[in-house]
Amino acid sequence: MSTKTASTAKGAIIESRDQLIASFARGEKPSDRWRIGTEHEKFVYALGDHHAPSYDEASGIRALLGELEQYGWEPVLEGGNVIAMTGADGSISLEPAGQFELSGAPLDNLHQTCAETGRHLQQVKAAGDKLGLGFLGLGMWPDKTRAELPIMPKGRYAIMLRHMPRVGSLGLDMMLRTSTIQVNLDYASEADMVKKFRVGLALQPLATALFANSPFTEGKPNDMLSFRSHIWSDTDPARTGMLPFVFEDGFGYERYADYALDVPMYFVYRDGKYIDAAGLSFRDFLKGELSVLPGELPTIDDWNDHLSTAFPEVRLKTFLEMRGADGGPWNRICALPALWVGLLYDNGALDAAWDLVKGWSLNERQALRDSVPELALDAPLPGGGRLRNIAGEVLDIAHAGLAARGRVNGAGDNETGFLDPLREIVRSGKVPAQVLLDRYHGEWGGDISRVYGEASF
Repeated sequence: MSTKTASTAKGAIIESRDQLIASFARGEKPSDRWRIGTEHEKFVYALGDHHAPSYDEASGIRALLGELEQYGWEPVLEGGNVIAMTGADGSISLEPAGQFELSGAPLDNLHQTCAETGRHLQQVKAAGDKLGLGFLGLGMWPDKTRAELPIMPKGRYAIMLRHMPRVGSLGLDMMLRTSTIQVNLDYASEADMVKKFRVGLALQPLATALFANSPFTEGKPNDMLSFRSHIWSDTDPARTGMLPFVFEDGFGYERYADYALDVPMYFVYRDGKYIDAAGLSFRDFLKGELSVLPGELPTIDDWNDHLSTAFPEVRLKTFLEMRGADGGPWNRICALPALWVGLLYDNGALDAAWDLVKGWSLNERQALRDSVPELALDAPLPGGGRLRNIAGEVLDIAHAGLAARGRVNGAGDNETGFLDPLREIVRSGKVPAQVLLDRYHGEWGGDISRVYGEASF
């Protein structure tokens, strides 16, 4: 989730709906300027007893952030608390229960992305060793109840925690108990954005399946392979889902702006504070009729904040966010951007991927998404068969796209090797969650504490 770094809302006053639409067009870039932004979260735990550390306790989250200053990270304050860090590798932020996130810098290639990931993990592990903290790469806390988890001192989270139970039964789990990997990618034009959005949405269930890594809840199997993905099905229907309108004729910036305008607000940020606007309408804000700020018009920053409070499977800002994957280990942090860069950053690969999914109906896409949290690669595929039947073909398309990009490292290797962890999943037939379940029922003897040895960085 986003972290504010300014003390007040800035940017031009929005005087027309056209400005909202134009905000997406400002993201357009020629292909030689396309970049890769990778975000990944992990759970922080105390090595001694596996509890999730609070913000203020000795060797807690505040102390962890402080340890990172030695690597050149600069603190970001809110209400006198350090709630994020900024540096050459992007930003470090806190999810609601202290999940630790790196939002990486926009980079040219996957070699740089994986090196950035490695630097970050080495830094937090060194800090963790000093403080007695470990880091867990899963999609959901395997053993914690909501009540056992701390809350970070960020104003927007207080608003969301109050609002979530009004609109769904699992929103608090989304906030407190999940972690993800995400990749942010560019587009050249409105038409390019549309094609990438459609391919990204249609194949997001495959990413969810390949990265499924959240089979435990409160110490026991939860009958899902990606419970994190299941959680989104009952978080808030007004701001989540597969966005069927993306596949309708005429979809583009304007239609997405209309969708975003109909997503209920969470907050407005003014003078360093979050004002509770949960459930209110941004359309009213455009007319100067927002009840919590009567007579005031929104700024472009208010619009950008609002866009960050929609949570569909693919999200549009001035770039596209691929949001379907569970958290996981270092090699899968590198594999997710490899999958999407391979599919979306080469025109031949993008065309091939679209040919694969363009015949799927709205109901078929939704049915696939609905079945993946439980079945992963065994989810029924539109037209017959199982999702696993196209997994290898999709990876072949991504491989061809990465090879065509021709981005090589100092040893002359291109980017295709970053797909290897996904190749192994397809070859074995078992997604990460199934491997963990086999161990839980086998060598672990039902002892969930063994997952800390298995899934820590």
